[in-house]
Amino acid sequence: MKLSRRKMIRILAGVPLLGGLGILGAGGCASTGQLSRNLEKRDLFEELGIEPIINGRGTLTYLSGSLMQPEVVETISATSTRYANLNEVQDKVGSRIAELLNCEAAMVTSGAAGALTLGTAAAITGTDEELIRNLPDIPGPRREVIIQKNHRYGYDHAVRNTGIKMVEVENAREMVQAINDRTVMGLFFNAAAQFGGFEHNIGHEEFVAICKRHGIPSFIDAAADVPPASNLFLYTEMGFDLITFSGGKAIRGPQSAGLLYGRKDLIEAAKLNHSPHSNTLGRGLKVNKEEMFGMLVALELYLEKDHDAEWNQWLDWNEQIAENAKTVPTVHSEIHVNDGPANHFPDLRLSWDQTQVKITPDEAADALSKGTPPILVSSRGDSLSITVSMMKPEQVNIVARRVKNVLEEAV
Repeated sequence: MKLSRRKMIRILAGVPLLGGLGILGAGGCASTGQLSRNLEKRDLFEELGIEPIINGRGTLTYLSGSLMQPEVVETISATSTRYANLNEVQDKVGSRIAELLNCEAAMVTSGAAGALTLGTAAAITGTDEELIRNLPDIPGPRREVIIQKNHRYGYDHAVRNTGIKMVEVENAREMVQAINDRTVMGLFFNAAAQFGGFEHNIGHEEFVAICKRHGIPSFIDAAADVPPASNLFLYTEMGFDLITFSGGKAIRGPQSAGLLYGRKDLIEAAKLNHSPHSNTLGRGLKVNKEEMFGMLVALELYLEKDHDAEWNQWLDWNEQIAENAKTVPTVHSEIHVNDGPANHFPDLRLSWDQTQVKITPDEAADALSKGTPPILVSSRGDSLSITVSMMKPEQVNIVARRVKNVLEEAV
């Protein structure tokens, strides 16, 4: 008699020996993969032909941002074995995060980009169920978000997802004139001046003051703006109504997680625009319970960390790489600390006399990227720039040796 697969599984489930061997998964379904391999030893990088890299460029999303702390990984694993109501998890995790950040309310989002969408949605809809259901196609005139012209950036697409119109202004006078009954929010890109090489035409305090005077929420995007850890508190103290940071950069939480925090009424409205609520703009921006718990633990660890010791460790790693490189004639090293607010790390910059070491920084970076393992660093015109902050301790020697070899071969 031929047994169906389903009937066979039911029979096997009743056999103590096989059940003890873990043929059935925790949910009652057959874990057939466990019959043929030990998943703990399975290397999916090797199996799928994906080559791990050494990240010498920093917290770039396409390079996986950062690596989660071991405690965060353990948290994700430990919380994955039980069910919970996602609304309750979000509320209680958010409440704990708000305590840590000395603010009214907080929530975990799908990265800082998800926070931008949800925060804007909250400013548009409040708790109005009809608006929430219909966003971005809501009745009436198109809502507007005010932004400084030189603050426009690719990530404001996440704000535009809500259907708003971006209104660009050049200065405080224009900002005041632009505010009308369609204005729902003011958006401040914190790193705009850093990346653009200019001063903010409207500074933080003035921007907040104008928003408050006219009764519109102010939202600051500070996604990559730790370290220092004090920035997590600075913008609340300045009076911004909404703040977002990435969870998967220097905080070293899940790469797909972010923080949205600030005014309680806006955070509650953001939750209503978010998963698990089904008929919402944010349904596709869902965050699972494991990420929420993991983000909380990552933030706790980050706030408890000895940041001075970590900074000194980065400086030591830079010195280790520099000393190896400087055994090659004419190689010079310097530490460059980005003023921030984004990517405020001590980077190592190496330069050399290219008439003696016959390779350009571009070529050196390319050679490092083609080695085994690939090492990704930056080329900045006349220098090679290496960011050590996202490296593992055991990778520093590898980088030091490989950089030296690439330069030596060019002599």
